[in-house]
Amino acid sequence: MEWTCQSFNFTFQFSRFYRCFITNKMATSSSAELSKAVKQQYMELPQGDKVQVMYVWIDGTGEGLRCKTRTLDSEPKSIEELPEWNFDGSSTYQSEGSNSDMHLIPSAMFRDPFRKDPNKLVLCEVLKYNRKPAETNLRLTCKKVMDMVENQVPWFGMEQEYTILGTDGHPFGWPNNGFPGPQGPYYCGVGADKAYGRDIVEAHYRACLYAGVMICGTNAEVMPAQWEFQVGPCEGISMGDHLWAARFILHRVCEDFGVVASFDPKPIPGNWNGAGCHTNFSTKEMREEGGLTAIEESIERLGKRHSYHIRAYDPKGGLDNARRLTGHHETSNIHEFSAGVANRGASIRIPRTVGQEKKGYFEDRRPSANCDPYAVTEAMIRTCLLSEEGDEPVDY
Repeated sequence: MEWTCQSFNFTFQFSRFYRCFITNKMATSSSAELSKAVKQQYMELPQGDKVQVMYVWIDGTGEGLRCKTRTLDSEPKSIEELPEWNFDGSSTYQSEGSNSDMHLIPSAMFRDPFRKDPNKLVLCEVLKYNRKPAETNLRLTCKKVMDMVENQVPWFGMEQEYTILGTDGHPFGWPNNGFPGPQGPYYCGVGADKAYGRDIVEAHYRACLYAGVMICGTNAEVMPAQWEFQVGPCEGISMGDHLWAARFILHRVCEDFGVVASFDPKPIPGNWNGAGCHTNFSTKEMREEGGLTAIEESIERLGKRHSYHIRAYDPKGGLDNARRLTGHHETSNIHEFSAGVANRGASIRIPRTVGQEKKGYFEDRRPSANCDPYAVTEAMIRTCLLSEEGDEPVDY
């Protein structure tokens, strides 16, 4: 009788554990369940003198990334050694099927952290059949504007927030039915009940370092399953190149883990923080003694052109940011411009140390997590350094 009771108790406890495990099982992709050990034995095979080059580009959504690989006979040492390529734009929201060839123009090259040396990742611009830039190729005009102010040495640093989701769109680690505890313990948190998905963060960080991406830090964010990585300081056009490369690597790392990286500015409605891409900016003048004057002049120009920047700061012309910039959850109101020292509820934040030292940089907190960094940095240069005014950019 005693043995029977103990057996029943064990069965009950195991059954309860099993039901709990099944209920809370994360929705991951089927490819994540494939044997990585089996794959590795093939990845260790020598590849001779051949090199795999993965071409990466932004698709017609302005947010999605696409990629494909070709073999070269030797390791490219510079962008100039990489051939142009093409792809079917009708399958990437970039052309009609009757005239679908699009051109890939290599623009920035990185080491490939997935296939490893000597293989490469190459970020490309996209041109249409007539050699004009595709609508989502914002790099071309950004490069032109950056070249105009090269002597002012503009530096950028962008703080990319993102949310880890299961393949069903549910935040990683959240209860299937309900919510985790309220915000408070998660920001820069440590421990299994505070940090959700650190393995992904660590893998991404190391992959970026290997690739040569200018990643400079990472931390857990205010909402559980939300994280941030920082890229910079980068000069001019390299800011957009390095942030897009970091995003691609993050998507690729998440693919291996079977989860999804979301850059949605407000992935969970309600009393939860949204996701932004705060952009830090300075020039040589701002970084030198008395640079605070130049910082204040730039902020004044930004205040007069608020609506232009709101349109440039997310791929839907401000509609995505409207869900995030409510004036709550460490954001400014999308309809108002504000600036302040150490104020995370302002459009523009001047760090306290900058206010004390009278030089340095400022932070524009308005860009959304899914912004195009080329559009953001170009807009800042146009307003702050080229002194443009009005709601439309000048055609140079």
